[in-house]
Amino acid sequence: MKNVIGQHIKEIRDKVGITQEQLAVRLEVAGWKVDRYVISKIERGERQVLDTEVQLIAKALKVSVSTLFGNNE
Repeated sequence: MKNVIGQHIKEIRDKVGITQEQLAVRLEVAGWKVDRYVISKIERGERQVLDTEVQLIAKALKVSVSTLFGNNE
């Protein structure tokens, strides 16, 4: 089963202008030790994302959880 937020994460990350590596660093600062390969798998929909991870990704990208699911703020 593919995740539903991967493409949105990529779009937001590109819009913000940061790399997968930079996102990984932000997530590590937030408390989730992750590397860019995991970010890549998430963006391609190949890895499921836990609810706690969704919250950390939203925080790292400075968007709402709802935005990650494709809902505009």
